[in-house]
Amino acid sequence: MGLTSNKVLVLAFACAVLLFVGTVWLWPRLARRNWRAVSGRVGLLLATQLVLFASVGLGANQAFGFYASWADLFGKETDQGVVVDHTSLQGAGGPLRVVGTRQVDAPGGASRPSTVGQVQQVEIVGRTTHIASPAYVYLPPEYFQPQYRTRTFPATVVLTGYPGTAKALVDKLNYPRTALQLAKDGRMQPMILVMLRPTVAPPRDTECVDVPGGPRTESFFAKDLPDAVLAHYRVGKKPGSWGIIGDSTGGYCALKLAMHHPGVYAAGAGLSPYYKAPVDPTTGDLFQGDGTLRNEANLWWYLKHRPAPDTSLLVSSSKVGEHNYKDTLKFIDHVRANNFTHISSIILDSGGHNFNTWRREIPPTLQWISERLTGR
Repeated sequence: MGLTSNKVLVLAFACAVLLFVGTVWLWPRLARRNWRAVSGRVGLLLATQLVLFASVGLGANQAFGFYASWADLFGKETDQGVVVDHTSLQGAGGPLRVVGTRQVDAPGGASRPSTVGQVQQVEIVGRTTHIASPAYVYLPPEYFQPQYRTRTFPATVVLTGYPGTAKALVDKLNYPRTALQLAKDGRMQPMILVMLRPTVAPPRDTECVDVPGGPRTESFFAKDLPDAVLAHYRVGKKPGSWGIIGDSTGGYCALKLAMHHPGVYAAGAGLSPYYKAPVDPTTGDLFQGDGTLRNEANLWWYLKHRPAPDTSLLVSSSKVGEHNYKDTLKFIDHVRANNFTHISSIILDSGGHNFNTWRREIPPTLQWISERLTGR
């Protein structure tokens, strides 16, 4: 049974209930002061606490999608990473391969792609970086309708936080269903969504940096990913066709990629972002002593020392519940001072660093980015 399986969650809660009932039932029999009775009481209490802790952890993982599998949880995931075989693309049918499809969970039970769109599970291999990453691609209903067969569509990359899972963008944050409903309501244009996590070399958190001697993550998102999607789908090729959205670590990446590569990403939205790449045990040494690389990963430094990028940025925070609130207000002021980069914000009265908050911000974010992109 997988880590995110409902059976595992139900089993854990059932064990917790049984241990609780067993502790209450057996406690009178273990009331003596001999070593066996004391050991029994300690064992029951520890076992009950341990199973309760595991149940809460499994439930939180189900809700927030931190880890996708047991291997992911224990840092032993080996089925994704940096591809070192330069001939891996031969015979693969291009840099993007569709490995599965699923319908969009839409009200009313409709299932046809021409009515509700389609989510495709894909594998992407970067031609220049040789990074391999799974992703989900949402195609709107119009993509399958005959009258739009020659039309190209804008595309937006959507990134999770760290560690995060791409599947959570579909099932927990509901990006496809939200985009479908907004387009039906006339609040956004039909748009292709490319959903994946920024952790392209798990379990390492690369912070969307071209790590010297390591994964060239920024280049993957700035060149290889758009090239792969353009080669497979009807996406607009002119400047202004691409946007990028992310939450937490993905939010930092979205802002950085839009600022570093405005010719690729005409708009970037960071939900609960931070503004400087951390260096900690999950990242390792990202910069290998390269001061320029370290500086450019710091968005404060970039705003002060580099020409203002011709792009649009959106940041979000909450007055109560988010640690980045003051930094976000400061970032808005810094961007406004350059009089060239456009800046917008979503500031909630209260909201934590979690899925519930981001679900409140996703609809206006999709509408905002749709207004800034063109499919032509």
